[in-house]
Amino acid sequence: MEKKKKIFNNVFFIGLLSFFGGISQDMFVPILPLYLTNFLGLSKEFVGLTEGLVTSSSSIFKVVAGFLSDKFKKRKPIVFAGYFFSFVSRPLLAIIASPVGISALRFLDGVGKGVKDSPKDALISESAKMETRGWSFGVVRALDTLGSVAGPLLLALLLYLLRDNTLKYHYIFLLTAIPLVVTLAILTLWVKETDVLPVRGDRNALSLKLPREFYIFLGIMTLFAIGNPSDAFLILRAQNVGVTLIAIPLVYAVFNFFYAAASIPLGGLSDRIGREKVILIGWFSYALAYVGFAFADQSYQIWLLFAFYGIYYATTQGVAKAFVADLTEVGHRGRAYGIFNSVIGVVSLPASMIAGWLWDTYNPGAPFYFGAVMAGLAAILLLLFTRMHYTGEKAR
Repeated sequence: MEKKKKIFNNVFFIGLLSFFGGISQDMFVPILPLYLTNFLGLSKEFVGLTEGLVTSSSSIFKVVAGFLSDKFKKRKPIVFAGYFFSFVSRPLLAIIASPVGISALRFLDGVGKGVKDSPKDALISESAKMETRGWSFGVVRALDTLGSVAGPLLLALLLYLLRDNTLKYHYIFLLTAIPLVVTLAILTLWVKETDVLPVRGDRNALSLKLPREFYIFLGIMTLFAIGNPSDAFLILRAQNVGVTLIAIPLVYAVFNFFYAAASIPLGGLSDRIGREKVILIGWFSYALAYVGFAFADQSYQIWLLFAFYGIYYATTQGVAKAFVADLTEVGHRGRAYGIFNSVIGVVSLPASMIAGWLWDTYNPGAPFYFGAVMAGLAAILLLLFTRMHYTGEKAR
């Protein structure tokens, strides 16, 4: 009982540090594309480039961090380094305004995300048994996303209080550092290191040898990711349809509220009916939401679509990572999450560039039609994969 309590406490504290990290991120993410395009006068393609750069730049560091955490059998110090890079880079957006400088800061923030993600995912998977793994990832995703509810609400309040201040964006960027101080404190004081058991017969910490099923699943996820650009395009679409600047963070908070509310029950559902079924539900929700964003022409529709879009996130973000843990062994999970997060991150750059090109070349609805089609293709392949290859017997 004591050990079970300790495991739950670790999952909770990992979720809590993610909560404050989410506040920091979503205090500025909803307004960053508006700051870049409206305040600095930069293009939609530059937004696509920088947002893709965040995820893609993190990719190399996701895989390196995952491998190193397996090699040294330590997760916490690497997670700390990742959050520290974000702590440095986000406030500097208030000072540096050149395109090169902004790209460099977004790159550094992406490095921070890359460094922390894989070892943190491994910490979660190793703090739970297989039969509660989906639920545990759901708990962390829910707390993370509640931070992403609080962040936009705080942002809306700040935008209101600073509505007549020409430096409002700059003050908000500076304030993103405060929640990250709390995050680093929680990680240092309360999150416990987990036991990383060596895999018998595997002496090469940099080996890419993982089960074939893992790479098939990764390939399917990559296909989906090609049609899944940065959510900055959803914010731009909201503004395009007529949602006001102060309302943008509130819309984003609605999205994150539904995401948080659904994460635990849907994560638990994946423990009972299978990860693939819940992911398929998520991709179907994604396709419907993206078609809706393509057709939307009234601001009230954006509110409904963002709420529905939260269901997609709840069915895939944590569940897909629980699926990765099912397909790999404990001593390989750092590298598995590194490879998984890295590949999906690399694809984010071309996905965002494609979305920006479709928007500028055709119309604002074009990126969303493309995303819906790619989700449909990925869903068909996942269904075939689970019928022909994955039986669940390899799960550990």
